[in-house]
This record gives sequence, structure tokens and C-alpha cells, in this order.
Amino acid sequence: MKPTIIIDKNIPFIKGALDSVADVTYLSASEMTSESIKNADALIVRTRTQCNAGLLHGSKVKFIATATIGFDHIDTKYCKNHGIVWKNAPGCNAESVAQYIGSALSYWAKDTGRSLSGLTLGIVGVGHVGSAVKRMAERLGVVVLQNDPPRAEQEGEGFFVSLEDICAQADVITFHTPLTVIGDYPTFYLANSNFFNALRQKPLIINAARGGVVEESHLLEALAAGRIDNYILDCWENEPQINRNVLEHSLISTPHIAGYSADGKANATIQSVRSVSKFFHLGIDNYSVTALSAKAVCNATELSLPKQLLSSYDIMTDSSRLRSSIDTFEQQRSEYPIRREIEWVIE
Repeated sequence: MKPTIIIDKNIPFIKGALDSVADVTYLSASEMTSESIKNADALIVRTRTQCNAGLLHGSKVKFIATATIGFDHIDTKYCKNHGIVWKNAPGCNAESVAQYIGSALSYWAKDTGRSLSGLTLGIVGVGHVGSAVKRMAERLGVVVLQNDPPRAEQEGEGFFVSLEDICAQADVITFHTPLTVIGDYPTFYLANSNFFNALRQKPLIINAARGGVVEESHLLEALAAGRIDNYILDCWENEPQINRNVLEHSLISTPHIAGYSADGKANATIQSVRSVSKFFHLGIDNYSVTALSAKAVCNATELSLPKQLLSSYDIMTDSSRLRSSIDTFEQQRSEYPIRREIEWVIE
């Protein structure tokens, strides 16, 4: 028998991908309730669906795929205890976030009259996304400091520095960690009052990781006290009901879309469909998305690289849209326009 699969209808490129091999129902995140999913064998979701006991108890769900890098919306302990397998999509939007950071840095440099070449960028969290940001930053001539305690523990301290070193040396600090509250290296409120008090270079702060990694009340205090130059937020506490005061004081504010390139969305869908196929033996383990337009091209050898980055993705369009309509945060995510990633030309 075909498995019954419920899919978030706002996942791009997924319509029709599994219809020939499964009984598929497409619902919005708000329509995914304990009643509507109780007879499903599998779910394919985004971060807006909290996969916990409240949703899953009493259901037939055996498998959850989330078309996202993050998985803090999945109660992994509950899943383990109830025999539910889950898969995320690691690295799916890494290059998209790197493009976002490149455009953000380019705008900030233009706005402040600073050159990016020679600046020091502290990257907190150097997984798939942080590594892509590192490659992009180095093309801009930026000096990169890497902070990733779990990686340092496994690989040795050689390529990594402490968070204290980043606080002391970085002109820009960007966060790319998961949101965790337990374990050896919790990231919830990683940027707290102690963090901001330790800053020495009055840096620009960027959060394109998860809301809750940066404690917004102390972010505002740090700005008012002159401990930071400014801040750029793509991820917020209490999304989608975000703090208007935090938005109004930011340099750039966007509705959690840093990873929302067409490429990143396609990659997430591909990984989700393939994982479902493998779990249920559906025979489409090599599923792919092909309906994408041409990428933006950036020549990494040219001096106008910041200008090219802004041309490939004008981050201020997204920022202006959110500023003008803060109450449509979720709608802006669901209806985000097509944005292609960069194709780097290196001669």
C-alpha cells in the first residue's frame, strides 16, 4: 500500500513530487493539527510545525522530514521514545545564507564608508552555513576568525578561536549556530549581557541563525550604550510576532529569509523527498528539481565584488518590505520571491 504523507503546502517545488508513489495531502502549517495528521504515515514540514507530543500523540506517523537545516521544532526525544524517524536537510541553504551575509556586509560598508578588505569577521558556528560564509568573506578580503567549540573539540584548536577572542578582535560578528538549550555548548542567549560587555571593537552584529541565539533586550542595550556599531537581524525571538522596537533600531531587518534562495529551497525539497523515498522504498531516491532560472554571476577577481553582491541580491528590498508591513512577517516568508544564488567565477 502507498504511504499516506501530509506535506506543508508552502514548501517550494514539492507539489507533485510524491503524488505518484504516495497518498499525499497538502496543508498549511496552521492546518497541521493532531486531528488532521493522525492517520498520516509521514510528514514533510517547515519550522512552523511543532512536531511534539501535542501534535504526534496517538498518530500513525513513522517518519518526519523537515525541509530545513534547523530541527529545534522537532521534539527529538519524543520521536526517539516513540519510534519516529526524522531527517532534516543539512547544508541545503548554506550558499543562500552566504549570499545574504555578503550583501549585508556590502551594504553596511557602503553605508558607513568602510572598506571590507582587511576587516575582521568573527563567525560563531562554522558548520555548513558558517563555512560557506567563510569562503564568501575571504573572497571579499576579510580576515576570518572561527568559533565552533564542538568542532574544536573534535578537530583540535588549530583553526578555531574562543568566543572571548572574537569579542576582543572582530569588527563584525555573525551567528550561524543551531538553537540548543542543553548539552555541553548551549546556544540559547549565547549573545547575552556578558557577551556584549566583552566587546572591544564596537562591531556590527548579525544574526542569521535562530531567534534566541541573540538576547534582543541586551542587543538594544548594547546599541544604546555604544558597544556595537549596529545590528542586522534575519532571525527573531517570538517569530512571527517580532519586537517592533528591535526592528526599528536595526540597520537591516528581514523575515527569516536568509536561506530562502530558490536554490536553497530546491535543495531542501530534494533532500526531503529523497529521505522519504528511502524510508518507504518508493523508488525515487535520486529525485531532483530542474525548473530553475540562471544564477547570478560574480567575478571574484574584480574589485567591484561588493557591488556585484548587492546586484545579485538587494537585501534592502527585503528589509524595506518588512519595515513597511511588520504584521505580514509570515506571509512574506510564504510568498518570498525567487532569488537565485551566486555562481562564482574565479580566474
